[in-house]
Amino acid sequence: MSPELISILALVACFVVATTVSVNMGLLAFAAAFLVGTLAGGMSEDDIFAGFPGDLFVVLVGVTYLFAIARANGTTDWLVHWAVRLVGGRLAVIPWVMFGVGAVLTAIGAVSPAACAIVAPIALSLAARHGINPLLMGAMVVHGTQAGSFSPISIYGTIVNGVVSENDLPGDPIVLFLGSLVVNILLAAVVFVLFGGLRLMRSGTSTAVAEHATVGAPSSTTGGGSDNAASDNAVSADDTATDDTPDGAQRLDRDRVLTLLGLASLVVSTLVFGLDVGLTAVTVAVILTLISPGVAANAPKEVAWPTVLLICGVLTYIGVLQEMGTIDYAGGAVAGVGLPLLAALLLCYIGGVVSAFASSTALMGALIPLAVPFLNEGSIGAVGMVTALAVAATVVDVSPFSTNGAIVVANVKGVDRDVFFRRLMAYGAAVVAVGPTVAWAVFVLPGVV
Repeated sequence: MSPELISILALVACFVVATTVSVNMGLLAFAAAFLVGTLAGGMSEDDIFAGFPGDLFVVLVGVTYLFAIARANGTTDWLVHWAVRLVGGRLAVIPWVMFGVGAVLTAIGAVSPAACAIVAPIALSLAARHGINPLLMGAMVVHGTQAGSFSPISIYGTIVNGVVSENDLPGDPIVLFLGSLVVNILLAAVVFVLFGGLRLMRSGTSTAVAEHATVGAPSSTTGGGSDNAASDNAVSADDTATDDTPDGAQRLDRDRVLTLLGLASLVVSTLVFGLDVGLTAVTVAVILTLISPGVAANAPKEVAWPTVLLICGVLTYIGVLQEMGTIDYAGGAVAGVGLPLLAALLLCYIGGVVSAFASSTALMGALIPLAVPFLNEGSIGAVGMVTALAVAATVVDVSPFSTNGAIVVANVKGVDRDVFFRRLMAYGAAVVAVGPTVAWAVFVLPGVV
């Protein structure tokens, strides 16, 4: 049996064991990385550790730590309160606002994980506070950040258009951008219908949740948000605007002002100056901790350590697969298929499956060259194929094993995180199963038939 096949079977075994035995899959993945990497791949320990996602580790820890401080000093209470006022109390609009904010951030140049790290904590605090399904809110945030990801000035768009140019393929940046935008809007609409959006619409077009029902201690957002909160506590938006809101959710004290300035610096530093979102978040959190050590004392406990372990373990194993050549092995086998349409579909699935566990950014530069041989034959339209590959490799970022999905899981509030993880994994699996086929049918097939 080839080392590549062994590595694939070991990954499948990890999934099976993790779903049948109460053990963190991250630990299984670390063990598999060591055993498969050394015994089947001939890798050294340094080679294995090279696959550890240190940047994602810092993002998950830094962002959750920072927003734990924001919850402790009441800043998220303030943001949640004014976000609801901004939409006139219409709860059904809130998920779409989060979708739109994410799309705008990535369209103007933010890396998708950075935009998700900025939007997800606020969105999921809103979900917990106002009884919105966190799966609905989390999926809307991820699809929103992907909707704008292929604009001509975005990171993903620049990467794909550059690879297309380097391989002398015909390209169309506008088709690429609009293709991803439309597909993610349609997916968001499906998510909205399936995961409680219609219930929010039926709750009224000008209602909001009474602040007194959920605003208690500043850290109460970590446990709030029942499914019937919206219907049980509905009042007009104007009613939430009074100055006697419990715990002073509308007032800005010193800690809240400094936290808002810190969050603003996080946005500016990552979007304008391109600084790492994780390191920036940690730095801001440390500064806030030094200013108010008492308020931030319990923040480290709120970091989603089991989730961090799970994600980092799985991605370390994916790094082993890449180092062993398993990804190239699978891609080469697909490229050798004699039927161009079938090869195109299989490449879309490779992009979707791999990206669900690995970096979409890194994958962008590797997928398109795999398709060059049969694209040069002229039987498959290059613009449609490139767009299909791009869409297939990014819509799956809702998977909890991808960076965006992991950020959502780490920031979910008011529900059992393990249960939410499984639900998001089920939705991510559905997108992986259907997304590549949809991308292939929409962008590739019309150019052939």
